[in-house]
Amino acid sequence: MLVYIARRLVYGLATVLGVLLLLFVLFFAVTNPDDIARRAVGERAAPETYQRWKRNHGYDKPLVVNSAHRWSSYKRYTDTLLVEHYRRMLSFDFGRSDADDAPIWARIREGIGPSLSLTLPLFFLGLLVGVSLALLIAFFRETYIDRVGLLLCMLGMSIASLVYIIGGQHLIGRLLKWFPISGFDPDPAVIWRFLAVPVIIGVLAEFGGTVRLYRTVFLEEIGRDYVRTARAKGAGETRVMIRHVLRNALLPILTNIVLAIPFLFIGSILFESFFGIPGLGALTVEAINGNDFSTLRTIVFIGALLFIFGQILTDISYTIADPRVRLGARVNQ
Repeated sequence: MLVYIARRLVYGLATVLGVLLLLFVLFFAVTNPDDIARRAVGERAAPETYQRWKRNHGYDKPLVVNSAHRWSSYKRYTDTLLVEHYRRMLSFDFGRSDADDAPIWARIREGIGPSLSLTLPLFFLGLLVGVSLALLIAFFRETYIDRVGLLLCMLGMSIASLVYIIGGQHLIGRLLKWFPISGFDPDPAVIWRFLAVPVIIGVLAEFGGTVRLYRTVFLEEIGRDYVRTARAKGAGETRVMIRHVLRNALLPILTNIVLAIPFLFIGSILFESFFGIPGLGALTVEAINGNDFSTLRTIVFIGALLFIFGQILTDISYTIADPRVRLGARVNQ
């Protein structure tokens, strides 16, 4: 177990280094630091202004090789943007925003609270609804309830999330006037009023795909030998579905759950933008619109770290859900 975790951590570190190299190519090699400076201070600024801005933001060094140092000096290859990029990202020294010089860490701390306030209830409520309805449809398999459920799932998957958002805002916010259409207030007494509409719409938007996926998983487990054995011993259908089928379907469900965890911290770009929630998703949109490359690079890096951590956590959770799984054996196969 420990050997496997150490091996996965090494693979994860190699993946992080590769992601950082890709980010460097995208944000420094493809997008020249001079272009970043022009977008930040304006096209008509003086050359001295460009150089001063690049120096304040750490963009004044050469990309890979610093010809200002001698061939024998190690600074020829370390005093560069590439090494500085790796140093800052790996030490979580994200610096300041290219748009307004605000500390990036401060913005992330401000945005993670609103993002989690939206994504956590959306995640748990969606999981509860998806698993419960999928188990119910699988229980009534090959009946009109199963067929109607599949039809609703297909209809739900065929409608874009944007339609759900606009329709939900108009129906719940404008016509019924139950909750505010947009905005955010962190006060625990009123925060639920601002999150009710996006959470309801989010659950409805993900309903079709989630229920259909879990229904397929449950139907596969229903055809196993252990289910027929349980029925032969006199176990009722309800007991078989809950105690046997649901329990043995935990592995694919856990995979879907753990892989979704990193995205809880990144936030939802679409929902936060339409509902005026000042989370990390909205921060990403602001960074794109404002040519804030340093903030955007940081968010992409944090997302990659969380995704790699989620992959490792998924494999570890397999052994907790099913002791028959042996990680070392899976790796060697």
